[in-house]
This record gives sequence, C-alpha cells and structure tokens, in this order.
Amino acid sequence: MNRLRAITLALVAGIAATPLAVQAKAPAEQVIQVPGFADFLAPDGDTVWATNRGRIERWSRTQGKLAEVAIARPCGAMVIADGSLWAANCADGTVNRIDLATAKLVATIPTGLAKLTKSEHQLAAGAGSIWVASNATGQISRIDTATNQVVATIAVDPETSYLTFGFGSVWAVCLPGQTIQRIDPATNSVTKRTALGKAPGFLAAGEGAVWVQEQGDGTLARIDPTSGEVSGRVKVGTVLKYGDVDTGAGKVWLRTTEDQTFVAIDARTLEINARVGKPEGSGALRYTRDGLWTSAHDVHTLTWWPKPRKIAK
Repeated sequence: MNRLRAITLALVAGIAATPLAVQAKAPAEQVIQVPGFADFLAPDGDTVWATNRGRIERWSRTQGKLAEVAIARPCGAMVIADGSLWAANCADGTVNRIDLATAKLVATIPTGLAKLTKSEHQLAAGAGSIWVASNATGQISRIDTATNQVVATIAVDPETSYLTFGFGSVWAVCLPGQTIQRIDPATNSVTKRTALGKAPGFLAAGEGAVWVQEQGDGTLARIDPTSGEVSGRVKVGTVLKYGDVDTGAGKVWLRTTEDQTFVAIDARTLEINARVGKPEGSGALRYTRDGLWTSAHDVHTLTWWPKPRKIAK
C-alpha cells in the first residue's frame, strides 16, 4: 500500500494521519449489492436500515439482508429514537414507526406530508418528539414518541422540509426561501431565521455547529448554534446536489455526486482533509464510530468504509 493511500484512509477514519510505520494496512471498503433503489440510511449497531422501492430494509455487513418492512413509498431521511426507526411514507402522508428489535411496523401516524417540488424530506428526533414537514404551505408537525400522536404544529417558511435536532433546538431549512429557521421546542415557535446560499438542503447538527449543504453554490455552511448566524463556509465543488451530510470525530462528512463519493472536512478549520472514492451519483451517508455507510442507488449498492487499525511500532 502506498503512502498516499495510507494517509487518505487515515483521514477518512476521522483521525490524524499517523506515520506510515505505525499505520496498519487498512481493509478496503466493503461493497454490498442491493437490488432496487437503496437510498436513505439509518445505522443501527453493526447494521444499517435503508429505504428502497416499496420497502425499508435492514442490512448486515456479514449476513446480508436481515429484515424487510413493506412501506409503499418511503421518502426522505429517517431517524432512530426510543427503540424505533421512524420513516415518512409519501404514498399516504404518514410517519411510520418500526420496532428495531422485531423489525415490525408498530404505528402509522397520519401527520400529512408536505408535497415538495424541488426539495426532499428529512425527519428530526429530539425533545421526546419526531418532527416532520407536514404541509408545503409551511408547517412542521411534532409527534410525541410516548403516544404516537401529533401534539403541536409550527408555522414555518413555505416548503420547509429539511430538519435536524441539536443544541436544544430544531433546525429547519427551506430550499426555495433559502433560509434556516431555529425552532424552540419549549414554545413550538421559530425564534431565528437566517439567510442561506443557493438551494440549501440536507443538514446535520454536531461538532459544535449546524451544517447545511448549499447545493446550488457547491458550499457547506456552518451555523453558530447560539447566534443562529452563518459562521463560515467551505467550497467543496461546483454543486452539491442530491448528497447528504453527517458529523463525527471532529469532522463533517459530506456525500457528493461529483468528483468523489464523499469528503471529510475539519469542523474547526473548515479544511477539506480528504476526497474519497469515485463518483457514484446520488446517495446518502451516515457516520458511526467504526466507519461510514454510503449508498449509491443508481448503481444499487451500499458501501461500508471502515476505520484503519493502528499497529505498534
């Protein structure tokens, strides 16, 4: 293994690149063939849940497909909370709760779902609730995970649909309005609205900030969680359409559709540490402490990118 590849693999793992003498030969990425249209991901221990056409599947790196749950049209990014996987179904405008232990559908919640023209759905989990864009006119519904009931609705910018929870707040991105909105779960109201770049999309909260793909500008925006203002940007490519974003180990992990599979960005300096993999079209990404999952639905794969192991001198 050459030195450049060793350094790249170390960066992918979210650790500082160590001298080659103490860097073990890292295992290559593991590609799993998945028939259909594997897209949005939710890691669950050593396995991962993935949306597909007409179903949600659970996959293992060692045992293949472990479970399948029929959902007519799963859409958007899923979340895991309170022992369950939560996923939107655009066929009937519901949020579906799947028990992680049994892989059984245990609740179908009629929230309504925003019918979107350009953006996609992204659920959020936090404050004992699941949050979903339930109407394109500008409405987020809050589901109490204890009762599986909608307990509040929040007025937001029209076609707001990308949501995440972090730093005690819900963060909601509106693509056509080019805004990010901070929602206080104590009052169920928007307390801050900040302008973003062109075609903002998926977002993640972690590593000291909220991070938003500005898809049309090819940039990643960093939002200060206290002020709610943009505190920095990094140019990644020409565009960042149809990708994904997650955080962990001091990095922001950005699934891309051009030039590479994903990039690793230092959350403190905003430097791009690594560009990894070949372009594989649209797909999702999720970080775990042991490595990364990515999907590439156009080539029908899930890929596991493991961390390299260290060896003694």
